[in-house]
Amino acid sequence: MAAARNACVIGWPAGHSRSPLIHGYWMRRYGIGGEYRKEAVRPEDFAAFVGSLAARGYAGANVTLPHKEAALALSRPDERARAVGAANTLWLDDGVLRSTNTDVEGFLASLDAAAPGWDRARTALVLGAGGAARGIVFGLLERGFAEVHVANRSPARAQALRARFGERVMPAAWPVSRDLLSCAGLVVNATSLGMHGQPPLDLDLAPLRSDAVVADIVYVPLVTPLLTAARARGLRTADGLGMLLHQAVRGFSLWFGVTPAVTPELRHVVEADLLAS
Repeated sequence: MAAARNACVIGWPAGHSRSPLIHGYWMRRYGIGGEYRKEAVRPEDFAAFVGSLAARGYAGANVTLPHKEAALALSRPDERARAVGAANTLWLDDGVLRSTNTDVEGFLASLDAAAPGWDRARTALVLGAGGAARGIVFGLLERGFAEVHVANRSPARAQALRARFGERVMPAAWPVSRDLLSCAGLVVNATSLGMHGQPPLDLDLAPLRSDAVVADIVYVPLVTPLLTAARARGLRTADGLGMLLHQAVRGFSLWFGVTPAVTPELRHVVEADLLAS
């Protein structure tokens, strides 16, 4: 067994996080001693907490709401984290606290696995303009999309993404027009609409072309109404659980020196936990 090392997820609250389930599974699979813990840390205590990661015995941490922007400011971020404007993964490198944003690669890898060839499309429609949308838009531009339309109830937030990422980002009206849907090769829900306890996402998928792909970052429920409607049309889909699993890979590699695999067994473990909750 490898030498014991510890990591954690930091949030406020932190009780909902499935990160301990994912990383705990990998630690057992790869024979890594130590623990992966939940740390509920108030915003006013966050700076002191991350400043004492080494003293607390941590090699690094995941960061969830509401700390992602603070994590960026308190660390030495890589290019991806700076571009997105938020960090979700911290690690100690010879005493230096570094950060990255793995939501980007989690989203891309999830689509690669669920809908191979999805990135042959050149036009995408992203619903929402918050923190999750920033990472998704960055990833789509990185993959070479020529047009990324961003529809949001607040036009100013969509305009802010254009200002951040450039002219390939095109703010769009909400509700989304049929013409825009008809030209989109990829549609991504980057809002909380459709999540348990949230209002539904009211979107008619009829105008989508037959080779379009539909993705949803929501994973509670596992199959959202949006994905149900897409599958009823025979469209390929990617769910939020895939993004959750794939975004965890690089953090584990940075902390423990092993690049883990996202397997059907791991997905089954997390699905079972979500369904039981």
